[in-house]
Formats: sequence, C-alpha cells, structure tokens
Amino acid sequence: MTENYLEKSQENQKRAWEVVRQSRLVPLWEGIGAKVNLVGSLKIGVLGKHLDIDFHIYTPELKLGQSFDIMAQIAENLGAKSCQFINSAATEEECFEWHLTCADSDNQLWQIDIIQIKQGSKYDGWFENLAEKIKAVMTEEQKQTILKLKFETSENIKISGMEYYKAVIQDNVTDMDELLEWKEKHHFSGIIEW
Repeated sequence: MTENYLEKSQENQKRAWEVVRQSRLVPLWEGIGAKVNLVGSLKIGVLGKHLDIDFHIYTPELKLGQSFDIMAQIAENLGAKSCQFINSAATEEECFEWHLTCADSDNQLWQIDIIQIKQGSKYDGWFENLAEKIKAVMTEEQKQTILKLKFETSENIKISGMEYYKAVIQDNVTDMDELLEWKEKHHFSGIIEW
C-alpha cells in the first residue's frame, strides 16, 4: 500500500523534472544573474497527487518588465493554460509571485509557483532552510506516511505541505482521521513556522 504511494510520488517527481526542463526556467533566470532555488514538496521528496513545483528566484532588484519578459518565455515554452501575477514588492515579503498552470505531455495539469524575492530581504533563504530542516528530521516511515496522507486527501480538503509535515513529524499523526482531527485543532494563517 505505502510502497505504491512511494512509486506514484517518484513517477510524479520524474514528470515534474521534465516540466522544469521544458520550461527552461532555470537557464532563463540564471541568464540575468538570478539565483534559482527549488523549494516545497519536490525539494523535500514528498510530491503527492497535487502536481505543483515551487521555485524561489533571488535577484538584487525586482524589475517588473524583466520579470514579465522571463515569465512570458516560460509560459510560451510550456504552452501555459493560465498565469497569475501578484505584486508583493511593497510588502515585507518583497517579492513578485507568479502562479502558472500548464499541461505536461500526458495532459496532466501542473501548477508552477515562481516567487521572485529581493536578495537580502526578510525571507531570503528562509524556505530553503526550512526544507533542509524537514529533510534532516523526517524518517523514511514519516515520509511514507506523508505521501499516503497526501494521496488520500480528498480534492475538496485544503491542507498545506507544512500542515502535513507538522502533523506527521511533530505530532505523530498516522492516518486520515487523525489528520482531519489535528487540522480541526490547529488553525494557521500566513506563513507557518516550523
């Protein structure tokens, strides 16, 4: 049972990397001198049925035109279905948020979140450090439990990656009933601390 979820996750991760290569997002951003970091479930190795890829891009400045130019190329490379832009440059996050939806070669829809962050700002490296902390403490059994829960979660229930990690790793949740009970007791808003 768990083995099957691990295999599904590995297949999804393989497909995720194909989408990343097709997008050319890494060489496009690096071509302007940006630092490109993978974050989220693909980085941690627990990509479930929600097909999402998360990147944080660091640049010395947030230049709107330059960001739009690069994202237009990425969207074109992927035959994007939709693209959302959020300008959070004037907030404490100091970032541009891009949320792109595209289909892979099997017509599976992927969400790619590309957050362009100003170097030296409050969240510079924060999520990368968080991913490393989670990977360092997560056991193989916990990883398999997280994957099982991710694949078993109904589409109409919204649970963030951090909620899965906290529930399983910190509070020893092992099944869906426990997870739903745990979620009822814990209400998070904004960025969830580890």
